[in-house]
Amino acid sequence: MQNKVYDDIAAFVAVAREQSFTKAAAKMGVSQSALSQTVRNLEERLQMRLLSRTTRKVSATELGQQLLESAEHRLQEIADDLNRLRGLSDTPAGTVRISASSHPTEKILWPKLAPLMQAYPDLRLEIDSNAALVDIVGERFDAGVRLGEQVDKDMISVAIGPQERMTVVASPDYLDRYGTPQHPRDLTAHDCIQIRMPTARAPIPWEFKKGTEEVNVRVDGRFLCNNRQVQIDAVRQGFGLAWMLYDFATPLVEESGLVRVLEDWCEPFPGFFLYYPSRRQHSRAFELVVKTLRWRG
Repeated sequence: MQNKVYDDIAAFVAVAREQSFTKAAAKMGVSQSALSQTVRNLEERLQMRLLSRTTRKVSATELGQQLLESAEHRLQEIADDLNRLRGLSDTPAGTVRISASSHPTEKILWPKLAPLMQAYPDLRLEIDSNAALVDIVGERFDAGVRLGEQVDKDMISVAIGPQERMTVVASPDYLDRYGTPQHPRDLTAHDCIQIRMPTARAPIPWEFKKGTEEVNVRVDGRFLCNNRQVQIDAVRQGFGLAWMLYDFATPLVEESGLVRVLEDWCEPFPGFFLYYPSRRQHSRAFELVVKTLRWRG
């Protein structure tokens, strides 16, 4: 009887989440009539109305919403635990969730992990491509990817790529009109295409280093954009200078004729790291992902 209650609650959560008996039934692989009867039996057993039904919509009642918020979280925890236990077997299986920005996702994670998914059919991979500095513990990710200097000290970190470096680029037309900066502080007199991280209130300063001298410049300009392609187009059209990863700029310099400036102020720094909490017991699938991504350059 107790197991039946758990099954019925899971059915209710599916309907409340989808706000549709039809969609929930399709996902669960049962008939709509059977699912409707299951939820009705649960309501009768609990002696409370959980769903409000109309011809157009199904929505949770106030009591139903409270049950949904409580049960959905607990059912997810059970699913996570089952995946973790399943993943402890010799065959890598289960879901590995990673939070990473678009650049390491495109250049490192997917190229290395796609062959892994082909080799292990029971391995599931979820990559949330997000530029924000996500709380991976709070958001229930297995791991995150950041530049080395951004990784919290209480995390285990594993290098997954070579050193990176930034570069400043501009169009020849812009430099002909406004001159070429010779020192990072000269950027304050230029139009600079600014970047603001999703979790930051102010645009990020541009960071430079030459030997032992470090300079952070808060640039200004008429255009601020977090979209990489639009930023590139703005540079091409002569709207200002842009500060970006060297890899981004290379094809632009080679194919579009953009010019690098302040190159002697753009020294290499630690590249991208996979990081994760040390206190978790990790599945075989996660351990295989870490081993695959580890940089061996």
